[in-house]
Amino acid sequence: MPTSFRSVQSQLQKRMDDLTRAEKQLAHILMENYPASALGSITELAQRSGVSTPTVARLVQKLGFDGFPQFQQALRGEVSATLSNPISKHENWAQNTPGTHMLNRFAEAVSNNMRQTFSRISSEKFDEVCDLLADSDRSLHIVGGRISRSLADYFFTHIQVVRPGVTHMTSNSNAWPHYILDMSEGDVLVIFDVRRYENDLRRLAEMTHERGVKIILFTDQWGSPVSKLAANKFNCHIEVPSAWDSSVVIMLLLEAIIAEVQGRNWESTKERMRTLEELFDRTRLFRKFT
Repeated sequence: MPTSFRSVQSQLQKRMDDLTRAEKQLAHILMENYPASALGSITELAQRSGVSTPTVARLVQKLGFDGFPQFQQALRGEVSATLSNPISKHENWAQNTPGTHMLNRFAEAVSNNMRQTFSRISSEKFDEVCDLLADSDRSLHIVGGRISRSLADYFFTHIQVVRPGVTHMTSNSNAWPHYILDMSEGDVLVIFDVRRYENDLRRLAEMTHERGVKIILFTDQWGSPVSKLAANKFNCHIEVPSAWDSSVVIMLLLEAIIAEVQGRNWESTKERMRTLEELFDRTRLFRKFT
Protein backbone atom coordinates (compact mmCIF):
# COMPACT_ATOMS: atom_id res chain seq x y z
CA MET A 1 0.00 0.00 0.00
CA PRO A 2 1.52 3.38 -0.95
CA THR A 3 2.39 5.95 1.64
CA SER A 4 0.14 8.49 -0.12
CA PHE A 5 -2.84 6.51 1.22
CA ARG A 6 -5.52 8.59 2.88
CA SER A 7 -8.30 6.87 4.83
CA VAL A 8 -11.94 7.36 3.96
CA GLN A 9 -12.49 8.53 7.55
CA SER A 10 -9.94 11.33 7.20
CA GLN A 11 -11.58 12.40 3.93
CA LEU A 12 -14.97 12.50 5.64
CA GLN A 13 -13.60 14.66 8.44
CA LYS A 14 -11.92 17.01 5.99
CA ARG A 15 -15.07 17.46 3.87
CA MET A 16 -17.58 17.67 6.75
CA ASP A 17 -18.16 21.43 6.45
CA ASP A 18 -19.00 21.06 2.74
CA LEU A 19 -21.70 18.43 3.24
CA THR A 20 -25.47 18.92 3.26
CA ARG A 21 -27.49 18.20 6.39
CA ALA A 22 -28.45 14.72 5.16
CA GLU A 23 -24.88 13.98 4.08
CA LYS A 24 -23.57 15.04 7.51
CA GLN A 25 -26.11 12.73 9.14
CA LEU A 26 -24.84 9.89 6.95
CA ALA A 27 -21.19 10.78 7.65
CA HIS A 28 -21.75 10.64 11.41
CA ILE A 29 -23.33 7.17 11.11
CA LEU A 30 -20.38 6.03 9.01
CA MET A 31 -17.88 7.18 11.62
CA GLU A 32 -19.76 5.78 14.64
CA ASN A 33 -18.73 2.20 13.83
CA TYR A 34 -16.07 2.82 11.20
CA PRO A 35 -15.41 1.07 8.85
CA ALA A 36 -17.83 -1.81 9.57
CA SER A 37 -20.82 0.53 9.24
CA ALA A 38 -20.37 0.78 5.46
CA LEU A 39 -19.57 -2.82 4.57
CA GLY A 40 -23.21 -3.83 3.93
CA SER A 41 -25.34 -2.87 0.93
CA ILE A 42 -25.98 0.74 -0.09
CA THR A 43 -29.67 0.26 0.75
CA GLU A 44 -28.87 -1.01 4.27
CA LEU A 45 -26.55 1.94 4.89
CA ALA A 46 -29.17 4.43 3.68
CA GLN A 47 -31.90 2.91 5.89
CA ARG A 48 -29.65 2.76 8.96
CA SER A 49 -28.67 6.41 8.45
CA GLY A 50 -32.20 7.65 7.79
CA VAL A 51 -31.30 9.07 4.37
CA SER A 52 -32.06 8.17 0.77
CA THR A 53 -29.96 5.91 -1.42
CA PRO A 54 -29.14 8.85 -3.76
CA THR A 55 -27.73 10.71 -0.72
CA VAL A 56 -25.31 7.84 -0.12
CA ALA A 57 -24.33 7.87 -3.79
CA ARG A 58 -23.72 11.65 -3.74
CA LEU A 59 -21.54 11.47 -0.63
CA VAL A 60 -19.48 8.65 -2.13
CA GLN A 61 -18.89 10.75 -5.25
CA LYS A 62 -17.94 13.80 -3.18
CA LEU A 63 -15.25 11.66 -1.59
CA GLY A 64 -13.82 10.97 -5.05
CA PHE A 65 -15.16 7.48 -5.75
CA ASP A 66 -16.86 6.45 -9.00
CA GLY A 67 -19.48 4.48 -7.11
CA PHE A 68 -20.39 2.55 -3.98
CA PRO A 69 -18.45 -0.61 -4.99
CA GLN A 70 -15.22 1.40 -5.31
CA PHE A 71 -15.98 3.08 -1.97
CA GLN A 72 -16.36 -0.31 -0.28
CA GLN A 73 -13.22 -1.61 -1.95
CA ALA A 74 -11.27 1.24 -0.34
CA LEU A 75 -12.78 0.40 3.06
CA ARG A 76 -11.88 -3.27 2.70
CA GLY A 77 -8.36 -2.19 1.84
CA GLU A 78 -8.24 -0.23 5.10
CA VAL A 79 -9.44 -3.25 7.09
CA SER A 80 -6.78 -5.40 5.44
CA ALA A 81 -4.08 -2.81 6.14
CA THR A 82 -4.91 -2.44 9.82
CA LEU A 83 -4.84 -6.20 10.36
CA SER A 84 -1.63 -6.87 8.45
CA ASN A 85 1.27 -8.49 10.27
CA PRO A 86 4.99 -7.81 9.72
CA ILE A 87 5.34 -10.57 7.10
CA SER A 88 2.46 -9.35 4.95
CA LYS A 89 3.63 -5.73 5.27
CA HIS A 90 7.07 -6.70 4.02
CA GLU A 91 5.61 -8.65 1.10
CA ASN A 92 3.35 -5.76 0.10
CA TRP A 93 6.37 -3.47 -0.18
CA ALA A 94 8.60 -6.10 -1.80
CA GLN A 95 6.13 -6.64 -4.66
CA ASN A 96 6.70 -3.09 -5.91
CA THR A 97 10.29 -2.45 -4.92
CA PRO A 98 11.88 0.33 -6.99
CA GLY A 99 15.51 0.21 -8.05
CA THR A 100 16.70 2.96 -5.73
CA HIS A 101 18.77 2.31 -2.62
CA MET A 102 16.97 1.49 0.64
CA LEU A 103 18.26 4.69 2.27
CA ASN A 104 16.63 6.79 -0.44
CA ARG A 105 13.40 4.80 -0.43
CA PHE A 106 13.12 4.93 3.35
CA ALA A 107 13.89 8.65 3.51
CA GLU A 108 11.30 9.39 0.83
CA ALA A 109 8.66 7.33 2.64
CA VAL A 110 9.32 9.06 5.97
CA SER A 111 9.32 12.51 4.32
CA ASN A 112 6.00 11.71 2.69
CA ASN A 113 4.61 10.54 6.04
CA MET A 114 5.65 13.84 7.61
CA ARG A 115 4.07 15.93 4.86
CA GLN A 116 0.77 14.08 4.99
CA THR A 117 0.58 14.10 8.78
CA PHE A 118 1.57 17.68 9.53
CA SER A 119 -0.52 19.13 6.71
CA ARG A 120 -3.61 18.05 8.65
CA ILE A 121 -2.60 19.15 12.15
CA SER A 122 -3.87 22.64 12.88
CA SER A 123 -2.05 24.99 15.22
CA GLU A 124 -5.27 25.28 17.24
CA LYS A 125 -5.44 21.51 17.76
CA PHE A 126 -1.76 21.38 18.72
CA ASP A 127 -2.21 24.24 21.20
CA GLU A 128 -5.31 22.64 22.75
CA VAL A 129 -3.34 19.46 23.47
CA CYS A 130 -0.43 21.42 24.92
CA ASP A 131 -2.86 23.33 27.16
CA LEU A 132 -4.08 20.05 28.64
CA LEU A 133 -0.58 18.65 29.08
CA ALA A 134 0.79 21.84 30.65
CA ASP A 135 -1.99 22.05 33.24
CA SER A 136 -0.38 20.61 36.37
CA ASP A 137 -3.74 20.71 38.17
CA ARG A 138 -4.64 17.71 36.02
CA SER A 139 -2.89 14.44 36.74
CA LEU A 140 -1.34 12.93 33.63
CA HIS A 141 -1.12 9.22 32.85
CA ILE A 142 0.75 7.76 29.87
CA VAL A 143 0.43 4.27 28.37
CA GLY A 144 1.45 2.42 25.22
CA GLY A 145 1.00 -0.96 23.60
CA ARG A 146 3.31 -3.83 22.78
CA ILE A 147 5.46 -1.77 20.40
CA SER A 148 4.28 1.77 21.11
CA ARG A 149 5.22 1.52 24.80
CA SER A 150 8.69 2.73 23.77
CA LEU A 151 7.06 6.00 22.65
CA ALA A 152 5.16 6.18 25.95
CA ASP A 153 8.41 5.67 27.85
CA TYR A 154 10.19 8.40 25.87
CA PHE A 155 7.35 10.86 26.39
CA PHE A 156 7.13 10.10 30.11
CA THR A 157 10.89 10.48 30.65
CA HIS A 158 10.76 14.04 29.34
CA ILE A 159 7.36 15.32 30.40
CA GLN A 160 7.80 14.22 34.02
CA VAL A 161 10.73 16.63 34.24
CA VAL A 162 8.64 19.43 32.75
CA ARG A 163 5.71 19.10 35.17
CA PRO A 164 4.65 17.16 38.30
CA GLY A 165 1.86 14.62 38.61
CA VAL A 166 2.88 12.33 35.74
CA THR A 167 2.46 8.54 35.86
CA HIS A 168 3.85 5.99 33.41
CA MET A 169 1.41 3.08 33.46
CA THR A 170 2.87 -0.40 33.37
CA SER A 171 2.34 -2.54 30.27
CA ASN A 172 0.62 -5.14 32.46
CA SER A 173 -3.08 -4.45 31.89
CA ASN A 174 -4.02 -6.40 35.03
CA ALA A 175 -2.62 -3.49 37.06
CA TRP A 176 -4.53 -0.78 35.20
CA PRO A 177 -7.58 -0.74 37.52
CA HIS A 178 -5.25 0.46 40.30
CA TYR A 179 -4.29 3.48 38.16
CA ILE A 180 -7.90 4.17 37.16
CA LEU A 181 -8.86 4.21 40.83
CA ASP A 182 -6.90 7.46 41.31
CA MET A 183 -8.09 9.16 38.10
CA SER A 184 -10.60 11.98 38.39
CA GLU A 185 -12.78 13.91 35.97
CA GLY A 186 -10.64 16.27 33.91
CA ASP A 187 -7.42 14.29 34.31
CA VAL A 188 -5.51 13.38 31.16
CA LEU A 189 -4.59 9.99 29.72
CA VAL A 190 -2.18 9.79 26.77
CA ILE A 191 -2.58 6.57 24.78
CA PHE A 192 -0.35 5.29 21.99
CA ASP A 193 -2.16 2.73 19.81
CA VAL A 194 -1.24 1.86 16.22
CA ARG A 195 -2.13 -1.10 14.06
CA ARG A 196 -2.66 -3.94 15.10
CA TYR A 197 -4.86 -2.19 17.68
CA GLU A 198 -4.88 -3.70 21.15
CA ASN A 199 -8.10 -4.71 22.89
CA ASP A 200 -6.70 -3.90 26.33
CA LEU A 201 -6.09 -0.28 25.35
CA ARG A 202 -9.64 0.04 24.03
CA ARG A 203 -11.05 -1.29 27.31
CA LEU A 204 -8.81 1.08 29.26
CA ALA A 205 -10.09 3.99 27.17
CA GLU A 206 -13.70 2.98 27.81
CA MET A 207 -13.25 2.78 31.58
CA THR A 208 -11.36 6.08 31.87
CA HIS A 209 -13.75 7.86 29.52
CA GLU A 210 -16.61 6.86 31.82
CA ARG A 211 -14.79 8.67 34.66
CA GLY A 212 -14.52 11.89 32.65
CA VAL A 213 -10.82 11.52 31.88
CA LYS A 214 -9.67 13.38 28.78
CA ILE A 215 -7.91 11.03 26.36
CA ILE A 216 -5.17 12.20 24.00
CA LEU A 217 -4.54 9.54 21.37
CA PHE A 218 -1.51 9.07 19.13
CA THR A 219 -2.47 6.63 16.37
CA ASP A 220 -1.94 5.87 12.69
CA GLN A 221 -3.64 7.14 9.53
CA TRP A 222 -6.47 4.61 9.84
CA GLY A 223 -7.25 5.40 13.46
CA SER A 224 -7.41 3.18 16.54
CA PRO A 225 -10.87 2.21 17.87
CA VAL A 226 -9.94 4.48 20.80
CA SER A 227 -10.46 7.42 18.41
CA LYS A 228 -14.18 7.72 19.14
CA LEU A 229 -13.43 8.18 22.87
CA ALA A 230 -10.52 10.61 22.49
CA ALA A 231 -10.86 14.29 23.29
CA ASN A 232 -7.91 14.90 20.97
CA LYS A 233 -6.12 12.62 18.56
CA PHE A 234 -3.23 12.74 16.11
CA ASN A 235 -3.38 10.49 13.06
CA CYS A 236 0.24 9.97 12.03
CA HIS A 237 1.30 8.21 8.84
CA ILE A 238 3.50 5.23 9.64
CA GLU A 239 4.12 3.19 6.47
CA VAL A 240 7.68 2.62 5.24
CA PRO A 241 9.34 -0.06 3.04
CA SER A 242 9.73 -2.48 5.93
CA ALA A 243 7.99 -5.28 7.78
CA TRP A 244 7.70 -2.77 10.65
CA ASP A 245 5.85 0.53 10.85
CA SER A 246 7.72 3.78 11.41
CA SER A 247 7.53 5.82 14.63
CA VAL A 248 9.47 8.78 13.21
CA VAL A 249 6.46 11.07 12.69
CA ILE A 250 4.98 10.34 16.11
CA MET A 251 8.38 10.96 17.71
CA LEU A 252 8.75 14.28 15.89
CA LEU A 253 5.32 15.35 17.06
CA LEU A 254 6.12 14.33 20.63
CA GLU A 255 9.31 16.35 20.65
CA ALA A 256 7.45 19.43 19.38
CA ILE A 257 4.83 18.98 22.12
CA ILE A 258 7.49 18.54 24.82
CA ALA A 259 9.24 21.73 23.67
CA GLU A 260 5.98 23.71 23.71
CA VAL A 261 4.84 22.47 27.13
CA GLN A 262 8.33 23.11 28.50
CA GLY A 263 8.17 26.68 27.21
CA ARG A 264 4.77 27.32 28.76
CA ASN A 265 5.89 26.04 32.17
CA TRP A 266 9.45 27.30 31.95
CA GLU A 267 9.80 28.95 35.35
CA SER A 268 8.60 25.89 37.25
CA THR A 269 10.30 23.54 34.80
CA LYS A 270 13.61 25.34 35.31
CA GLU A 271 13.39 24.79 39.05
CA ARG A 272 12.58 21.12 38.54
CA MET A 273 15.57 20.77 36.20
CA ARG A 274 17.85 22.51 38.67
CA THR A 275 16.77 20.18 41.46
CA LEU A 276 17.15 17.16 39.20
CA GLU A 277 20.70 18.17 38.26
CA GLU A 278 21.59 18.48 41.94
CA LEU A 279 20.27 14.97 42.51
CA PHE A 280 22.28 13.68 39.55
CA ASP A 281 25.41 15.28 41.03
CA ARG A 282 24.82 13.55 44.35
CA THR A 283 24.36 10.15 42.71
CA ARG A 284 27.36 10.72 40.40
CA LEU A 285 25.31 9.34 37.55
CA PHE A 286 27.11 11.32 34.86
CA ARG A 287 30.82 11.62 34.28
CA LYS A 288 32.41 15.00 35.11
CA PHE A 289 35.41 16.25 33.13
CA THR A 290 36.26 19.14 35.47
